[in-house]
Amino acid sequence: MKVGTALKWFLFVWMLAVIWAAFYFVHPAEGFIGESSRIVFFHVPTAWVCVLAFLVSCIYSIRYLMRRDPADDIRAAVASRLGLLFAVLATVTGAIFARIMWNAYWNWDPRQTSITILLLIYAAYFALRSAVPDPERRAALAAVYAILAFVTVPFLVFVVPRIYWSLHPDTIINTRGTNEFDPRYTMTLMASLAGFTGLFAWIYSLECRIDRIRHRRQEEVL
Repeated sequence: MKVGTALKWFLFVWMLAVIWAAFYFVHPAEGFIGESSRIVFFHVPTAWVCVLAFLVSCIYSIRYLMRRDPADDIRAAVASRLGLLFAVLATVTGAIFARIMWNAYWNWDPRQTSITILLLIYAAYFALRSAVPDPERRAALAAVYAILAFVTVPFLVFVVPRIYWSLHPDTIINTRGTNEFDPRYTMTLMASLAGFTGLFAWIYSLECRIDRIRHRRQEEVL
């Protein structure tokens, strides 16, 4: 069995184990309605991958401006695309949690507002890419935009939601700097974070490969 195939099977089994643990290994947390606390095992990892993907996009955008290698532009664009996807997933899972806990999918909570702004910022990244026909100019403008866009990520994800009072419950490390989760919750959440990170890496490598092939074919046509 090839190493790549073995890693894919390992990731598949790992994610199955995470899903099983999320629903059967841990008990519903106190202070939450029904089974709503289980969504943390999917909401937090998607938010984490969203930030990670935008960071990857920023790094490859910087590399593109330094080397002008079209492969770096492809990697940056793919990372932003996946970051936007996982940001949407984080928003949807958060809205489901809000509906259960506060009887409304959307409350314009600081975290919901900041993630909406983040979605708009990165949606504009793709609007920019589609509006510029020249490949080199598009790549350069997109790289600059991706770098500037990532500057907003720490503020929108980590700073702004903590400035104002929020309905959002404490994260695993709360404002007191302590972890008050049950050890089983922490273990399952860490496993989920690792699994979603691996899932991102796998999808990212596939998307980059597909986009490189598409780019090569477009060059052959031209």
